[in-house]
Amino acid sequence: MMTKKEQFIEELNSRYKTKGAFITLGKGILDGEVLPEVDINIPLKTVNRHGLIAGATGTGKTKTLQVFIEQLSHAGVPSLVMDIKGDLSGVAAAGEENAKIQERYAKTKLPYSPQAFPVELMSVSEEKGVKLRATVTEFGPVLLSKILGLNETQSSIISIIFKYCDDKGLPLIDLEDLKKVLQFVTDNPQGKKELAEAYGSISPASLGAILRSIVALEQQGASHIFGEPSFDVQDLLETRDGKGVINILRVTDIQNKPAVFSTFMLSLFAEIYLTFPEAGDLDKPKLAVFIDEAHLIFKDAPKVLLDQIETMVKLIRSKGVGIYFITQIPGDVPENVLSQLGLKIQHALRGFTAKDKKEINKAVQNYPTTAYYKTEELIQALGIGEALITALDEKGIPTPLAHTYLISPESRMDVLSAAEIDHLVNTSRMVAKYNQSIDKESAYEILMRRMNGEEVSSVEQAAEPVTKPAEPSVFETILSSSMAQTFGKTLMREGAKAIIGMLGLKATTKKKK
Repeated sequence: MMTKKEQFIEELNSRYKTKGAFITLGKGILDGEVLPEVDINIPLKTVNRHGLIAGATGTGKTKTLQVFIEQLSHAGVPSLVMDIKGDLSGVAAAGEENAKIQERYAKTKLPYSPQAFPVELMSVSEEKGVKLRATVTEFGPVLLSKILGLNETQSSIISIIFKYCDDKGLPLIDLEDLKKVLQFVTDNPQGKKELAEAYGSISPASLGAILRSIVALEQQGASHIFGEPSFDVQDLLETRDGKGVINILRVTDIQNKPAVFSTFMLSLFAEIYLTFPEAGDLDKPKLAVFIDEAHLIFKDAPKVLLDQIETMVKLIRSKGVGIYFITQIPGDVPENVLSQLGLKIQHALRGFTAKDKKEINKAVQNYPTTAYYKTEELIQALGIGEALITALDEKGIPTPLAHTYLISPESRMDVLSAAEIDHLVNTSRMVAKYNQSIDKESAYEILMRRMNGEEVSSVEQAAEPVTKPAEPSVFETILSSSMAQTFGKTLMREGAKAIIGMLGLKATTKKKK
């Protein structure tokens, strides 16, 4: 008869063993003993089934994230990491061996190979790095309305404005373009007439309210995400010397603007969904996306935004993309999203208060039952660098809950210096590609000439629509029912028909730079 230890080793080795490629996160632990013969492996073919890294502050979530993206990079899988706390840039520099690392690797019986990884620093603000931008047109009326915090009537008007610009050949590149169009159709007799004849009368008060919302958004610093050149998501798939590039989106200065952050994130996901081909079952994912401090996305988010996130999580898997949420407690993630996550890495939770204990009880219910641990007690006793892990095996079946002794990052467990960041940015091919803004003629310049009484060229008068007709986008699919009803009530007759075709993000063809 086998001992408990022998049973544990046999069961976990059989369930965490893979036929295909995999990454190793650590070694199994039983009754406080690290078992180097028990590898906790994650099959690469299941990485697109999404995941969660949870745990109280200071329990090691960031280091686990660092290990995860390093291992993916070794496997040739690029990643996009949204770094809200600003503590991941050190992955671009080699780590340094010390007594704690020596002790950890002595227990795991694994070699420690300090090394740097290929990194691109990215930004949607004034932070140094590759500037991620999208045009207002590419953002689309639905997402733009969300970021502006508009009501249903105002959202419908935004869709009318997009259609008006489409018909008149007015490119909406940045927020200045949108403001100028709103001013033109509000204050200019010709603009008011054109809008009224095509779409019916629209309240100047509503247009003014939208204009004020845009100004407020600019004051939050969000104008940086609109403009050209717009970012090509294919650039996220780069590898160097066989290693996947780790794209670190530095969002430390917008962590108090969750609406801006979450809406931009959804815009990025939508662009990935619209441009990446269907991948089916791959041996390894094309891309893994990690969202730190995920509760910022879900906190106070309207239901329609949560529905969009849930739907995107479901759909984007087929594109070979995995999404991972990093947060304090599993309850930070909506139930419908949590149910879609195949990999769960749970660091320690602290039961200091009655509320804490309630959250612990809820968290425990998200993990498989096991005869080897008292999960409710163990989850509060996990040390730094330890976690409870359950994943999906190659057949998509959840693996047993494994108390895991995690490996250490091979890169620096600290941030880059200012000089190191400057060097990384100054030598980046992508920075050279995207950080020179383009100020071509758009709606602002065209309307300024019209308002000044200058003649508009015949080419402009007969301009083709600036957005091409497209198949319904993912957001059209998501919102077609509820939003169409709203538009029908608000706009009546022909106006509704024009607006329905403008829902969501359009699959616009970007110009190659």
